[in-house]
Amino acid sequence: MSGGLVSRRGQILSPTGGHLQFLVRRMITKKLFKLALSALLAAYPLKVIRGQNLTPRAYVITPVHSNAVILTYSFNDGGILLNNVLPVTNGTAAIHISVFSYYHSLSFFGRSANITASLPYSIGNFQGKFMDSETKLYRSGLVDSSFRFSVNLKGGPAMSWKEMQSWQQKTIVGVSLSVFAPTGQYDGARLINNGTNRWAFRPVLGYSRRKGHLVLDAYAAIWFFRTNPEYWSHNEFYAGTRSQSQYPMGAFESHLSYDVKPRLWLSFDVNTWFGGQTSLNGTPTPNTFQASSLVGATASIPLGKHQSLKVGYNASDYVQFGRNFRNISVAWQYSWIGRPE
Repeated sequence: MSGGLVSRRGQILSPTGGHLQFLVRRMITKKLFKLALSALLAAYPLKVIRGQNLTPRAYVITPVHSNAVILTYSFNDGGILLNNVLPVTNGTAAIHISVFSYYHSLSFFGRSANITASLPYSIGNFQGKFMDSETKLYRSGLVDSSFRFSVNLKGGPAMSWKEMQSWQQKTIVGVSLSVFAPTGQYDGARLINNGTNRWAFRPVLGYSRRKGHLVLDAYAAIWFFRTNPEYWSHNEFYAGTRSQSQYPMGAFESHLSYDVKPRLWLSFDVNTWFGGQTSLNGTPTPNTFQASSLVGATASIPLGKHQSLKVGYNASDYVQFGRNFRNISVAWQYSWIGRPE
């Protein structure tokens, strides 16, 4: 028998015939789609998705030696807007992120301060159409870990639990620094990874003002990204080594919350961020400037002396490039002072 292809009806097809050309075109189209969709997802890593979540009362005062273990689950789903950067249509994503966090408060030169360490894990499903060919991508694994140090500069002295019983919040001004370490799963030959193979830093200036049952929070932040020295290298598309860098990204966030009763509060949340254009080997990538915003709400519910549940929902209000997601999150917290009871 010759080296031709055999159809379902037993017919021998010439290797130079239309059927073979169709299969080759389909294989190339499928590979190009994965490449195009992966390029978009690489420009908007899971670390940034997690880092742009809305966080009311981030500068709240807790007694010295307060501790908390937080288990958070969030579900993100929605469309992916390309702004004509790539010919991909109907791009969608569904991402599950679970995070284990530990919080500890301390005195820093007499000011209230705290540290938080977080370890996330994600599962993501992505799909879309490229040149009328629909393809899906799946990724799971550890995301880059994060470490946050926060200190209140005004209105937040370090206090014991007993001293806090007679303290009333007015105006608080604080600063924080979040460091994202490249501990997530990463393979330089793959374009899409859960980890980013680079360090990132996010300094934040925070403001909080209480008046009666109302609390107004406002934050201003800047993202700084180190270079990924091995970005999508040593594979069938590029045999050498290349690097990816990203310009800083600015962000603003605000919350208005209301105390229903002690430890039970509701919040209206909004944020916006812009910037973050990427470069490959020093050459800017066109149309990757990000400008987006989220609007949402959060509720914190006490479950007893040591436990609480925080539920949040937010959705994209404006997107120029990147994700157009809805997010639902649930966080269970167990807190104590000193040693666990």
